[in-house]
Amino acid sequence: MRRNSIFVLLALLLTLTVACTNKKSVNPLANVGSKQPDKVLFDRAMDAMKHNRFDVARMTLQTLINTYPDSEFIARAKLAVADSWYAEGGSTAMQQAEIEYKDFRTFFPNMPEAAEAQLKVANIHYQEMEKADRDYTHAMRAEEEYRSLIMEYPDSKLVPQAKQRLREVQEVLAEREFGIGRFYYLRLAYPAAIARLKTLVDRYPLYSGADEALYLLGQSYEGEIDAIRKNGRMNEVSKGKMIEGLTKDASEAYGRIIKRYPAMNRALDAKARLEALHQPVPRPTRAALELNKKEEASRQQAGAMSNMLGTFEKHPDVAKASRVGEPTMVDAAPVTATDVVRRVTSSAGLGGDNKVSAETVNGTVAPNQEVPRSDSPTAAADSSAAPAADQPAAQEPAAAELKPNVADPNELKPNVEADPNALPPLQQSNQLDSSGGAPSAASSTAPAKNEELADISSSKKKKKKGLGKLNPF
Repeated sequence: MRRNSIFVLLALLLTLTVACTNKKSVNPLANVGSKQPDKVLFDRAMDAMKHNRFDVARMTLQTLINTYPDSEFIARAKLAVADSWYAEGGSTAMQQAEIEYKDFRTFFPNMPEAAEAQLKVANIHYQEMEKADRDYTHAMRAEEEYRSLIMEYPDSKLVPQAKQRLREVQEVLAEREFGIGRFYYLRLAYPAAIARLKTLVDRYPLYSGADEALYLLGQSYEGEIDAIRKNGRMNEVSKGKMIEGLTKDASEAYGRIIKRYPAMNRALDAKARLEALHQPVPRPTRAALELNKKEEASRQQAGAMSNMLGTFEKHPDVAKASRVGEPTMVDAAPVTATDVVRRVTSSAGLGGDNKVSAETVNGTVAPNQEVPRSDSPTAAADSSAAPAADQPAAQEPAAAELKPNVADPNELKPNVEADPNALPPLQQSNQLDSSGGAPSAASSTAPAKNEELADISSSKKKKKKGLGKLNPF
């Protein structure tokens, strides 16, 4: 009896085991392919973006962000929201994309995608950048954003691309500064021209027209020298000191062309101007020559069709930007016209307050008349023809003492016409003709220059573009 009960119990247990084995289990995520819901939302948003349904993509991504704040797709979702605005285009969408990219960098600064977000912000302003003679707001913002990427993410693979874009942006900004400096130069506002051009050459050494800017800077200094020489109310000693300082500044500008840009167009003209100023001519190093040749070889020239259509384009042509060299990361302090005037006047001992001291005779202010010039051939004749009544005859030739005490004895000579090496007037030697030709002083010494610089420059001298063909702004 007991044995039969045991067999019945075993049979019942076997029946229950078989029944449980044949029953199917139900998976609540079976209908979604065993995927997590946040992954499903992300995939749907990516599919919507692929088909340019940006509004649907943003709504789906925002649902993912709000519903699953701890999801592993949160960072990718926030970056995708910014990408949707960027891909949509338009000024409003680009502004919103910039906001979203900056939010992503704020919340996820250590992710590799943070450098990509920063590059997109810089590209937004790069695409909106206008020509050099128009609004430069986006160019300045693009320069700032590219610099931030290079400095904050130096190990990113996007740094080379950012550096090239930065060189192109700085080419546009430098072209703008050159246009303004040339505008002031043509209107004889030499202090303002010097301020703009000096700021340009200090900030943007990779500028394609750096040699032209330096040459125009030297011409501005020479124009200021000519204006000082024509000033009849200033005493000769102050004139000599001011001319000496300005001559040194002009020599530095011309010498920088030869030392830093020996393969560019203005190298030979700079050498001619140094010789006319009786200043030493430097020699460039082999390394500087090779570097400048690489920079020139990396530039591109726009075709005739591009030049014709470029007049109607909003965006600038950056083909002339260098493809090699390190772009400027920190701007040099800007130079103002006030700084230029103060420096010139302080060199003459005028205190830098733009005032000219009056010449006194026997403790009283001299009458308002023209001061005798030491470089005037009639100064000695006038003084000898009308000597003072109480002055001995042995002291009559006192006009020679009016010669200013300058470092260079060739700066001001009593007989200018008899000196074949005297500096010619600015209007005759420094102005360019309408076709962009070189100055007459440079043309007269061209054969000698070619022979002397042949050992350091093997490149053929290019045709000058001329100041008259450049945009005035």
